[in-house]
Amino acid sequence: MPKKRPEIPPLKRLQFRKTLSMPSLLKNVFAHFNNIEEHRTKKPTYPLSETLMTGLAIFGLKYPSLLAFDNDREEQRIRHNLQSLYGIKKAPSDTSLREVLDEVTPESLRPATVGLIQECQKQGVLENYRFLGGYLCSIDGTGQYSSQHISCPDCCEKKHRDGSIEYYHQLLASVLVHPDKKQVLPLFSEAIKKKDGQTKNDCERNAAKRLLPAIKKGFPRLKLIVLEDALAANAPHLKTLEDNGMSYIIRVKYGSNKSLIDHAIKCMSAGETEEFEETGDDSIIRGYRFINSLPLTKASPEQRVNYLEYWEVNKNGKNKNFSWISDITLSRDNVHDVMRAGRSRWKVENETFNTLKNLGYHFEHNYGHGKKHLTTVFATLMMLAFLIDQIQEVSCTVFRAARHRYHSKTSFWGKLKGLFTEHYIEDWKTCYLAIIYDHKSTTLQVDYPDTS
Repeated sequence: MPKKRPEIPPLKRLQFRKTLSMPSLLKNVFAHFNNIEEHRTKKPTYPLSETLMTGLAIFGLKYPSLLAFDNDREEQRIRHNLQSLYGIKKAPSDTSLREVLDEVTPESLRPATVGLIQECQKQGVLENYRFLGGYLCSIDGTGQYSSQHISCPDCCEKKHRDGSIEYYHQLLASVLVHPDKKQVLPLFSEAIKKKDGQTKNDCERNAAKRLLPAIKKGFPRLKLIVLEDALAANAPHLKTLEDNGMSYIIRVKYGSNKSLIDHAIKCMSAGETEEFEETGDDSIIRGYRFINSLPLTKASPEQRVNYLEYWEVNKNGKNKNFSWISDITLSRDNVHDVMRAGRSRWKVENETFNTLKNLGYHFEHNYGHGKKHLTTVFATLMMLAFLIDQIQEVSCTVFRAARHRYHSKTSFWGKLKGLFTEHYIEDWKTCYLAIIYDHKSTTLQVDYPDTS
């Protein structure tokens, strides 16, 4: 049987916030785009700010390709809606879009992200993400694009046994997460470049050397607790985190961190670790073993870390085991929260990369490779569109009600894009209310419920 659509909320319960609604978020971004220096020497046909907004609109509306957008952009309805919703007077062609954005540096787009996060902080949204006295920032890398035919100077290379070369792009992303929230708030991303190395460890580590100082500069007042996988459990990286004033909770595994875990086992045998178990209301047995101030490795005895081992056994007898290192002093009072924070690292995979790749954003599609920065600029604009969607889902009741009219995100994005391409829309509130309460006629009208 098909799933029943969620109930329609009463109109009086829906509030379109002035500060964190779609119009205000786009206005905030547009203002930052206006501050980006124009790189073209001749008077441009399309202003840089509107060209960037066109890219943002493509990803915000979840167009599957630039060609699909280019086929629509000259239609009267599309031109009207681009101006009424995104402030774009005339959108450039896909060729012009690629040529212009290829010259834009990804770093110049970062103030737009800072502006949105600052607005979230002003409006109290960020306070809801506070955990362990700070903000959890999950960092991980992901594949973005690959080809055996197209490349640029920043492309990483993989040489196959048959002599062929695969060119690919990867991105190191950072997102704010909370153990109890599905929504994540992306901060900055950093392209992993050819010069960063040949192994996954080297590539992510060298990209992190650029990303972490950029995050510190962009968000100097945020007390960040960085969550990472076992590749980050090395002395040089921990030093980079410390130099940027960031705490950390990093997963460790025996294969990657043998010296540390062997030392922890010796301490356990000597009775130097603290250990306890507890059974929750869900009948799951949770166990904790921890010790403070262990040397990270034999080669780096001066780098001291705090070690936490966690296991759980469900009612069927199935076991799970995890281990982390942290600079947070461990005690019986906080190891449960440290464990929850450590396990929420996966939200950069599940709620970020999986959403971008499989739930309507087309992250791995090649929108354009370019000769300089195009691939990374498109990825940055897509992350910015994703941040706007996440902020709305956290703070805008009208967006949330529209989104929840559909069981899947892809169905919702399809409905939103359908309205955009088939109707004249005067503003975002009308668009969302039309999704919630249904609509009629070519000019979009809202069929409001009877409130008498």
